[in-house]
Amino acid sequence: MIDLQIPSVHKNVGESAANYIETLTKPSGSLGRLEQIAIDLAKMTGNEFPNITPPGILVFAADHGIVNEGVSAYPQDVTKQMVTNMVDGGAAINVFGRQIGAEFRIVDIGVVTDVSEKEVINRKIRQSTGNFAVELAMTKEEVEKAVQIGFEEATLFMESGVKCLIIGEVGIGNTTASSAVLAAITGADPASIVGFGTGISKEQHENKIAVVQKAIAFHQPNSKDAIDILSKVGGLEMAAMVGAMIAAAQKQTPILLDGFISTVSACVAKLLAPGVENYMTLSHQSAEPGHLVAIQHLQIEPLLNLNMRLGEGTGAAVAYPILLSAVNMIKEMATFASANVAEKT
Repeated sequence: MIDLQIPSVHKNVGESAANYIETLTKPSGSLGRLEQIAIDLAKMTGNEFPNITPPGILVFAADHGIVNEGVSAYPQDVTKQMVTNMVDGGAAINVFGRQIGAEFRIVDIGVVTDVSEKEVINRKIRQSTGNFAVELAMTKEEVEKAVQIGFEEATLFMESGVKCLIIGEVGIGNTTASSAVLAAITGADPASIVGFGTGISKEQHENKIAVVQKAIAFHQPNSKDAIDILSKVGGLEMAAMVGAMIAAAQKQTPILLDGFISTVSACVAKLLAPGVENYMTLSHQSAEPGHLVAIQHLQIEPLLNLNMRLGEGTGAAVAYPILLSAVNMIKEMATFASANVAEKT
């Protein structure tokens, strides 16, 4: 298993950044949350003038055996098709990634069918998780291997020069797995957190709730044991995302979270490696009802609410320019002294 120690953020650097922001040519606090974002990024990176360029988008792809319970509007074949679409540059995450000049990598960690595209990093552990309504999603050894792979791929990505990590996912059935994981961690009633995912019908939604309730009752996951939870009701891509988040935190690289699945994975990462959450910024609040529960558990305020629920890392890519604005503010704005502007009397 990987090292789970997370370094403390640089509070003194954050204080220096806060003091410097007070000298910029503007009324105190007038740039609102952008000022706090700049301070937070300074604490994460240990640099009063943080560098978050280029961003990197790391997408993990995997399938879920729970789709056999009729919880999705789409068949598992769509996961492979979406991977191909991402390779071809036609997915939403590609569009938004190009817009922000992001580096992009996609990793097959558990797609049910063979993925032949050479652009896809093949780290497949198994072809889909098990149907966790009736069996383990995966063994604890497979969970630990997925966490390790996520850690390794994120480390390689950052070593290539990436300065801000956006971690995305693709996999039919993953909102069901995320709902089950969130219920296991928080004890929340699945009826209050299970959403419509890919656009299922009302009847399918009721079935999805029942499936998650059944799985939690069947497995009785340990709310304090991240590996146990993932093994019983999680996903391979979620475990890999956890590993990637831990890697970023250990390298003191800012993590920009996406929506529901990303935030639930962040909750697991926090359980496994306390302190990892100090390197996270939450891009947006998803339209998935469970996302608010995950946000409250993680205790990080989202930047946006655009009623998005696609996943892939799209919300994070859309929000990235806000972080860039905060960084450019502290790097490029003149101070009262340098601009010969009179300060408040």
